[in-house]
Amino acid sequence: MTIPILDLKRQYAAIKPDIDAAIQRVVESGWFILGPEVEALEKEVAAYCGVKHAIGVASGTDALLLSLRALDIGPGDGVILPSFTFFATAGVVHNVGATPIFCDIDPHTFNLDPDSVRAIMEGRRACGSWHVASRTPQGGPPTSHSPQATCSSPHATSHRPRAVIPVHLYGQMADMGAIMALADEFGLYVIEDAAQSIGAEYSGHVACSKWHVDEGSPPPTSHTPHAKKAGTIGHLGCFSFFPTKNLGAYGDGGMIITSDDALAEKLRKLRVHGSKPKYYHQLVGFNSRLDALQAAVLRAKLPHLEAWSEARRQLADRYDTLLADIPGITLPYRVKGCSHIFHQYTIRVADGRRDTLRDHLKAQGIGTEIYYPLPLHLQQCFAHLGYTQGNLPESESASQEALSLPMFPELTDGEQFYVAQSIKSFFNSSSQP
Repeated sequence: MTIPILDLKRQYAAIKPDIDAAIQRVVESGWFILGPEVEALEKEVAAYCGVKHAIGVASGTDALLLSLRALDIGPGDGVILPSFTFFATAGVVHNVGATPIFCDIDPHTFNLDPDSVRAIMEGRRACGSWHVASRTPQGGPPTSHSPQATCSSPHATSHRPRAVIPVHLYGQMADMGAIMALADEFGLYVIEDAAQSIGAEYSGHVACSKWHVDEGSPPPTSHTPHAKKAGTIGHLGCFSFFPTKNLGAYGDGGMIITSDDALAEKLRKLRVHGSKPKYYHQLVGFNSRLDALQAAVLRAKLPHLEAWSEARRQLADRYDTLLADIPGITLPYRVKGCSHIFHQYTIRVADGRRDTLRDHLKAQGIGTEIYYPLPLHLQQCFAHLGYTQGNLPESESASQEALSLPMFPELTDGEQFYVAQSIKSFFNSSSQP
């Protein structure tokens, strides 16, 4: 039996008439960049998430990049983000001229650990390399920092932290209540990297002042006792529509969501070279426009998203039952009261046997993937930041133990049973004398 980690052909077969009609509609319209299809998708995603604005861009990476630019984050600024995530989260920070400040993860959820963020902020303040200054009139991040100081920890360089990017990894949201409280305390912008988590929900309490960028607009207080969708709690939320995502296009695509009018207007300019109206440029922006064909495909898929997410949860429940009580693996952790959409079903394999298990499953025809084999703080391109092995132990441990199993809504009971039996056979054979 051959079981891929993801099979998009099955999804297409199930909704083929809708997809084909959407593509034909665009081809016949002759409008291929932005336009009515993109505008309609933006309205539909904004309504689905419960925000005022959605801005379609060329990719999830661009969604993060333009978000940083919209907040005027650049040289001299630091951005805190987890080390255990896809490269784009850190790459965009570098590419706007800012400095990535890597924090550790919660070993249960794989998401950013708020305590690690606090340690970074308090460590910098203690080293004298940065202090919390008074807020701007809009309640925004501090506008000054103390003179540069020498400190032995890479966590305490002189770059002023101005933002934090929590990543909702594998389809489960980070602890946004704690993160927003830290942002409020230390004056940080929050950009949610929701590339893997569209439709996931957070049910924790959030109490913070979310300042607006537009001058004269008072910072509202957000008390959120009920569930909020991924991307809606921070100042900006970023989605990827890469084909493998739960809501995937047939090419690259991304979107930024916000309820801030001024940020939305700025982002719409930034995606078209900073112009409005056409050929009149208030900003130096980018060419980051969502294709109409991709928007049409996404519009055809969006009505199915909730059903697909529920199917993934049911598959995860079945995996939990089939894989229960196997010594040597840890099953995915679910935060109580929050909804996990299982972009990936990722187990942890102890005792250095992850790679051997993966080889065994490959021999059985089962596709798996390692997300991610080397944490970002140990990547060669960031060596100049001074991180070394042991700085972020939970991220380093996860990179050696995480293994993602086949997960897509059309996965059958028989295929799951075969995956589970193959994992059991590996541990049974390896336990024999």
